Amino acid sequence: MLGILVGFLVLLLMVGLYLLLTYNRLVTLKNRVKEAWSDIEVQMKRRYDLIPNLLETVKGYAAHEKSTLEAVIQARNMAMASQGSLEDKAKAENMLSGTLKSLFALSENYPNLKANENFLELQRELTDTENKIQASRRFYNSNVLAMNTQLEMFPSNLVGKSFGFVLQEFFKLDESEQAARQPVKISF
Repeated sequence: MLGILVGFLVLLLMVGLYLLLTYNRLVTLKNRVKEAWSDIEVQMKRRYDLIPNLLETVKGYAAHEKSTLEAVIQARNMAMASQGSLEDKAKAENMLSGTLKSLFALSENYPNLKANENFLELQRELTDTENKIQASRRFYNSNVLAMNTQLEMFPSNLVGKSFGFVLQEFFKLDESEQAARQPVKISF
């Protein structure tokens, strides 16, 4: 009788330990996803801050290209104001990336702009920021994958559901970027 009681207590202790370790693992993964999203937001803020400087530099050279400049400004403002789901935020960010591509393409028509040191430096910084955003997206998506995998695997899915953990959304490219799947090529 005592052996059965000890066996039962050991089993109960092992189940409790498993629940504790699984819960802590899920909390760690959730926090890594939050950290990764924060990295994306930091880089997007940097991009938002660079865009007005870039636009001011371009304005002097391309005054009659007002529609392109306004499209960049509008896309930037929409991306900054996007507070919806991750999918809405990703769409706004993808639209901003597209308008920036058109702004850099516009510079091909203005040789003096292509030679302007401020423009070149801002273009380099923005390109560097875009690369960091891409790296941050990959880091975020790898953390989401780890968390979602853990939440879908048995028996950790039972622990996750009981403590209210939910699957996270991946940061996806829009359809036009998925179709292209090529890096932006800008030549100055």
